[in-house]
Amino acid sequence: MSTGTPDWTTPSPWRSQEPPPPKETLPVVVGISGASGALLARATLQRLVARGEQVECVYSKAATEVWRDELGETLPDGLQRLGITPYAPDSFNVPPASGSHRTKGMIVVPCSMTTAGGLANGAGDDLLKRCADVCIKESRRLVLVPRESPLSAIHLRNLATLAELGVRIVPPIPPFYRRPQSLDDATEQIVDRVLQALYD
Repeated sequence: MSTGTPDWTTPSPWRSQEPPPPKETLPVVVGISGASGALLARATLQRLVARGEQVECVYSKAATEVWRDELGETLPDGLQRLGITPYAPDSFNVPPASGSHRTKGMIVVPCSMTTAGGLANGAGDDLLKRCADVCIKESRRLVLVPRESPLSAIHLRNLATLAELGVRIVPPIPPFYRRPQSLDDATEQIVDRVLQALYD
């Protein structure tokens, strides 16, 4: 009778041969504020959908007007054409607004200075800010794409406060060394940077 240590590396008919369970698929949250830059938001959403990501989308009330003015369509219709059902701005009891709902993180694109100021000061007074605040308190990746120029000292202080908390600040500045040939080129190059900040 052997008293040695069993060889657990040898296949056994008594041991389950089932493959390990697949890794959990977590959604990416995208927030759309009322700053100019609806084209950036749509391009980011299109890229995430093309990557096969599960996308949860929230937006501010002002974003509906900007989306209509800049893209010529209603925001809910535009998102639904991408296969995304957004949460209404006045909703609060939705999954991404809770820390118990796990996500890969959140992108706010474009991010208004009102949104950045609220986040820097802990004011989650609408669904978008509440979802972003969840990422901050749960130490999840949060990427802001701030749209304002010029930036005041108040704007810069708020963005610096957020950066010190680990928030990634990605201004929508095209990499001109890549010689974009059109607005679409520049937009896609900015989206490259935004997604790199989310996944790195």
